[in-house]
Amino acid sequence: MTGPQQAVILCGGLGTRLRPYTDALPKPMIPVNGRPFLEVLIEQLREQGIARIVLLTGYRGQQIRHHFGSGEKFDVQISYSEGPVEWETGRRLWEARSLLDSQFMLNYSDNFVPFSRAKLLAFHRGHNRLLSLLLSRKSNGNIRAAGDGLEAYDPKREAAGLEFVEIGYMVVERDAVLRLIEPIDISFSIVLQRLVAQANLAGLICMDSYHSISDPERWKCTERYRALKRILLVDRDGTINVRPARGEYIHSFSQLQFVPGAVEGMRELSEQGFSFVVITNQAGIARGLTSREEVDALNSDLGHYLQTYGVDIVGFYVCPHHWEDGCDCRKPAAGLFFAASRDHLLRLDRTMYVGDDPRDCVAAANANCCCVYVGDTAELGTLAATDAPIHVAQNIRAAASFIAMRFAAWEGPAARSRQSRFEPA
Repeated sequence: MTGPQQAVILCGGLGTRLRPYTDALPKPMIPVNGRPFLEVLIEQLREQGIARIVLLTGYRGQQIRHHFGSGEKFDVQISYSEGPVEWETGRRLWEARSLLDSQFMLNYSDNFVPFSRAKLLAFHRGHNRLLSLLLSRKSNGNIRAAGDGLEAYDPKREAAGLEFVEIGYMVVERDAVLRLIEPIDISFSIVLQRLVAQANLAGLICMDSYHSISDPERWKCTERYRALKRILLVDRDGTINVRPARGEYIHSFSQLQFVPGAVEGMRELSEQGFSFVVITNQAGIARGLTSREEVDALNSDLGHYLQTYGVDIVGFYVCPHHWEDGCDCRKPAAGLFFAASRDHLLRLDRTMYVGDDPRDCVAAANANCCCVYVGDTAELGTLAATDAPIHVAQNIRAAASFIAMRFAAWEGPAARSRQSRFEPA
């Protein structure tokens, strides 16, 4: 995949909102579950295919250089542009200009969200702007957006209609953007304002929640979010129970038949510490062929039944809409994945969704989540490569060993990490 092969991370700030912790170390080195937050970001970028990193350091920058060095032990190449604490973010970028590729990614060092480099690049190309970034909806934001366009960027957050905030993860066209850093010692937020005024800034709305270490409260939440949880997302009809005939719906638990291997597989995973979240489309509610009360009662009975096998369903997420309603929760849309992530503080790129329909694969991809496909594989040929499942099996039991091994691999770095010297208040 072509596109940015280099990431630049702004690492020079004082981190005043994190005092007294940042009296002793720079903000990017704040530990999250025993690992410096900057290490987490670099790992994420490497997983997205970016192996060359430029760190723009300032406050206590030597601590960052001492920890990361050349980047070899993190499987990346790291170079540095160091400057005084007083330098504004725009100047940090300008002073590093000889190190920058013609197109690069620019990240903040205090925000994290699962993202797809391929999707961000496709968005950037499709909008043909000088800079594209990720946006998150926020009531006290700094950006006003209308459709695909950005109408205002106000770092003081005083204008009307500011419903989004930029969270970084930018694709930057170097030469044109550097020309906007005039005078040199300005905040990069001024550059973003100028890009909006030129209609040269595009924002891709990220539906997943972002997490930050910008203040102690957010740091504490990020610690909880980053703690890997053995929660598996699972489809219902066709994955746990036999899918009813097309156009028909199950009205009660007594009508339900289990897919062979489904309960056994969930029990095996439960014995290894897994719990489950069920995500299911139920258009029969909108069509008047079943009711929300019937669906909820069936799900409740299903949860109680599985509990007798030691299987813990910690949540049911139901889309009740018709397929023509255009909602953001009916798979292959990923709204219910993001709802589950918010409720359970799930890092979606460190979890999986198990389903039996190509739409399940697409929904998982839209959530930046891995998909395990179970059942008949005849329809998988219709999927784009970016939507393909990471594993295919006959049923949940057949997939259980792969699921457990993948989670163990994700847990490995966290299990080996050293204990933090600091904890959020």
